Amino acid sequence: MSALARIRELVDRHAGRPAPAGLVLHRSDHPTEPMPSQSAPVFALVAQGAKNAAVGERAFSYGAGQFVVSSVELPVIAHVSRATPAEPYLVFGLHLRPPLVAELMLEAPSATRREPAPGFAVSTAGEELLDAVLRLLRLLDRPDDQRVLWAGLEREVVWRLLTSPQGGTVRQIGLGDPNVAQIGRAIHWIREHHADLFRVEDVARVAGMSVTSLHRHFRTVTTMTPLQFQKLIRLHEARSRLLAEPGDVAAVGFAVGYESASQFSREYRRLFGLPPGRHAARLAETGDSRPASL
Repeated sequence: MSALARIRELVDRHAGRPAPAGLVLHRSDHPTEPMPSQSAPVFALVAQGAKNAAVGERAFSYGAGQFVVSSVELPVIAHVSRATPAEPYLVFGLHLRPPLVAELMLEAPSATRREPAPGFAVSTAGEELLDAVLRLLRLLDRPDDQRVLWAGLEREVVWRLLTSPQGGTVRQIGLGDPNVAQIGRAIHWIREHHADLFRVEDVARVAGMSVTSLHRHFRTVTTMTPLQFQKLIRLHEARSRLLAEPGDVAAVGFAVGYESASQFSREYRRLFGLPPGRHAARLAETGDSRPASL
């Protein structure tokens, strides 16, 4: 039996059970609606099924044996695209701790300063990474071994990621590149001021970068310009507000920064596929208001 098949069995058996801190095992028996979420520093390996995700202007599709790495908090629209009760969508997720990444970067020969990498990336898992994930999962059936060996195997998984083709994205979690730290400040500031009018010069000043440098690095990490990022944050926030206040679409649009109700409705429909009022009613009917899973 292959390593991926064994990973699939273990994820299926332990999904929904208590797990060590930082570990997420998820099962979905059916395809899901596109749902917004905020990515975090995480590694997610698909053991079975498939998923689609959109980050700004880029679309990603990934299935069994492929993994996602996210290094910064980005607005993501994602849905499970292939899953049945007989062959459910199964995913292994591990939150990547910045101190551990930073520590291992000191040991990685390639951990020199480079241009920022994308903040969300997809790759096919190699045999060494699959083997490390499998040995980590096996500890879930061995509590005594888990207490002693978990930290070492978590370290190995992160090392395999650092030395994988997506090592550049993982390195950003350790904040080894000052440009990435500056983009992180810009992202945080835009989130805090998503409802305000601002100029790109304001964001550049907060980040401590020139406007030209901000545009170049921000687009590399997020796939978006700062203003496109702001719009996406506004629409994600609007969706959350509509779940709580479904009867006043115009007020929600104004609250997140739109000056025109028609523009708000048009852009909301473009992102979520339905006008805001109808979308809120549909989510209320289905009860599907949870953020997208890994």
